[in-house]
Amino acid sequence: MATKVHRTTGNVFKDLGFPPHEAENLRARADLMIHLTRIIKSRRLTQAAAAKALGVTQPRISDLMRGKIDRFSIDSLIEMLGQAGLRVSFVLKPRRKVA
Repeated sequence: MATKVHRTTGNVFKDLGFPPHEAENLRARADLMIHLTRIIKSRRLTQAAAAKALGVTQPRISDLMRGKIDRFSIDSLIEMLGQAGLRVSFVLKPRRKVA
């Protein structure tokens, strides 16, 4: 049985069939969540310590660490990154067209 290979769009959420606007939102949230989890791990914070540092509850950190993307808005993730001492900036560019 041959394996079918599909060219990626560069956004896994779009590849999974989400509408373009929703796929971009999910991609942005996923990127922000990845940065937050890396910060927590690099600082070797417990979930309780991370919660205190980021101004949220421990169950919220648990959701973050388990990748519960549906429980986070872009706004809440940016707020947590700010609490972690980071300044968030954006790079805007036209969507890439895939043939």
